[in-house]
Amino acid sequence: MFNRTLHALSTVLLIAALIGAGAGASSLPAQAAPLAADAKLVPSTGVRLDEGRFTVVSERRDERLARALLTAAQANDTFPGLPRPRAHVLIAIAPDMERFRAWVGPYAPEWGAAIAFPDEQRLVMQGSAASTDAGDPLVVLRHELAHLALHEHMDRLPTRWFDEGYASVAAGEFTREQMFETSIGMVWRTLPSLEALENGFRRGGMEASWSYAMAHRIVSELTTLGGPRGLDNFFAYWKSTGSFEKAVREAYGITGEAFEKHWQQQTRRRYGALAVVTNVSAAVGLFAILLVPLFVSKRRRDRRRLEAMRIADAQQEAAARASALQALLDAAARADDAADPDGMGSPSGFVPDSGTRMEPPAGEGAEAVEAAAADNDGPTHLPPGPGARYPAA
Repeated sequence: MFNRTLHALSTVLLIAALIGAGAGASSLPAQAAPLAADAKLVPSTGVRLDEGRFTVVSERRDERLARALLTAAQANDTFPGLPRPRAHVLIAIAPDMERFRAWVGPYAPEWGAAIAFPDEQRLVMQGSAASTDAGDPLVVLRHELAHLALHEHMDRLPTRWFDEGYASVAAGEFTREQMFETSIGMVWRTLPSLEALENGFRRGGMEASWSYAMAHRIVSELTTLGGPRGLDNFFAYWKSTGSFEKAVREAYGITGEAFEKHWQQQTRRRYGALAVVTNVSAAVGLFAILLVPLFVSKRRRDRRRLEAMRIADAQQEAAARASALQALLDAAARADDAADPDGMGSPSGFVPDSGTRMEPPAGEGAEAVEAAAADNDGPTHLPPGPGARYPAA
C-alpha cells in the first residue's frame, strides 16, 4: 500500500540500514530510537539480511519469511515499462499488528497489509503472525516494490489510481478482476471517470476494493493497447511531457477521453454479461435455498392432508354400508309387521280343506260341532248320534 505522507519509521529503519554491510544475519541494535512519541521501542533481538540492493530486517521468528522475501525480490527485480531499479530498498517485517501500526503511523488504512514509502525507498510488511486477510506475502512484496520502482523512475507524476493499478498489474494480481465477475455494480452502476476514480481509494472497505479492481483494469488496457512495448513508450512520453493526456496521445494515438470510453466499453463487454449471469445464478440459488424447505414442508402437509382424507373416506364408506344394511333390516322388519299385525305368528282358527273331517274339541257336545261346521264353507258330516239309524248298504 502506498502512502507518501507516512514517515514514522524513518529513524529506526535508517539506523537498521546503517548497521553492518555484508550478507548474513546479525542482531538489530540494542539502542533503537523511538518510532514515535508514544510507540514502543524496536526489540533488540532480530536478524538483518543484505543482498544486492535489498536489506530485510525482522525478528528471529520471522527469519524464514525474511529469507524467502529477499530471495523473491532478488529473483524478479524488473518491472513492466520501467528501467531496472537501482535504489537501495529497506524491507521491515513487523512481528505483530501492534508493531505494524506503530511503525506505519496513525494515517495508514485499517485494511492495509503493507505500506510503501517511495520517498525513502522502504516498506513495512506484516510478519508470519498476520491473518489470511494480509494476502500472499510474496505477491504483497512485489506489489510494494512496484510502487518504489515506479516512483524511482517517474517521481511524483503518477496519480493514485495509476500507482495502484500499475502495482497490481506488475504483481500479477489477476484476482482483482474477479470483482467484476460477481459485482452487481457491473449491472447498474456507471463506471467512473479517471478523475472520479482517484477519490475511491480514500473511502476504504468495498469502495476501495472496487477502485483497486478498476485501476487494475485500466492499466491492463494500457499494457495491451500499445503492444509489447506500449508501456515503455507511454512512460517515456509521460516523463518527457509531464502530462498523462499527452502521453496517451503520443503513445496510443487517442485522446484521454477516448481512452476512458475504450476501457469502460471493454470492461462492460467483457464482464457485463458475466456479471448479469452470475448475479442471476446467485439470486436463483438464494431463492432455491429459501424455497426448497418451504416446498418440502408443503409436500409433507399435502401428504398428511391426503392421508386424513383417505381415512375420512374409508370411515364414511363404512358408515354408508352400515346404514344400507340397517335400512334393509328395517324394511324386512316392517314387511313382517305388515304380514302379522297381531303379532301371533299364525291365524286364530284352523280352516281345513273341503272334505276334511273335523274333530270336535274335547269335552264339547254337538253344539260346538255345529258351530264349527257353520264356519266351514263345505258340507258338514256329522257323526251319528245315539239311536241314529243308518240305511243298509
